Amino acid sequence: MQPAFCLQAIFMIGILVQLAISWLLVWIIEKKDLSVLGLKPTRKRVVDFLSFFLLASACSASGFIFRMLFAREYWELNPQLDFSLIMTGLWWNIKAVLFEELIFRGVLLFILIKRVGATAAIIVSAIAFGIYHWFSFEVIGHPGAMAFVFFTTGVAGLLYAYAYAKTCSLYIPIALHLGWNFIRIFVFSEGPIGNGILVPVKPAPVVQVSWFIYFIVIWLPVLSWLLFSFILLRRKKSVKFKQEQVVG
Repeated sequence: MQPAFCLQAIFMIGILVQLAISWLLVWIIEKKDLSVLGLKPTRKRVVDFLSFFLLASACSASGFIFRMLFAREYWELNPQLDFSLIMTGLWWNIKAVLFEELIFRGVLLFILIKRVGATAAIIVSAIAFGIYHWFSFEVIGHPGAMAFVFFTTGVAGLLYAYAYAKTCSLYIPIALHLGWNFIRIFVFSEGPIGNGILVPVKPAPVVQVSWFIYFIVIWLPVLSWLLFSFILLRRKKSVKFKQEQVVG
């Protein structure tokens, strides 16, 4: 048996264990089942997933387009790209997103919403998400990096948690999370898994830009992603948890 296959099997088992623990927790504490995650596919949920996935992907890609326009950075097709690499990169991103969503926007968030209300639950979830990334990004002991990571990932956590509380489903949080990550980590090869679909053309140019251009390149994609996602979510009708509305 190939090592890569064994590793993927371990990841799948890990997700199944997460689901089993989630079911146990929500059953013991709330006498509910995994339907609280809103994972059953419906036409509306699939449309929501595709819409928010495309939105997140477009906003994420815009940052790299700006880098090409203003910083003279360019990418080319990875010469080692093949079907196996695409499947590996896709699966890595899916399992990483599922792992985080099941922890931070799964039954624990549902239980918090039921016990302390949607607003407090969303804030707690976002704080936990930000702290978690201190460890996943390995920035413990570096105050500046810790503050930056906590702020950026915490704000993303607010959006994901709000999406779950608003829709009673993980479809939109997963779509927002996966769309943003997949473009950055795998399409443009900026992540922990090495080269993906596109690789940067080297040597990388050294250019000086104004603070305004820096804002456009670094922050405009993030802010547009957050703003457009929040506006669309606000316009969606709130879904109820078993006859109890949690977000108005």
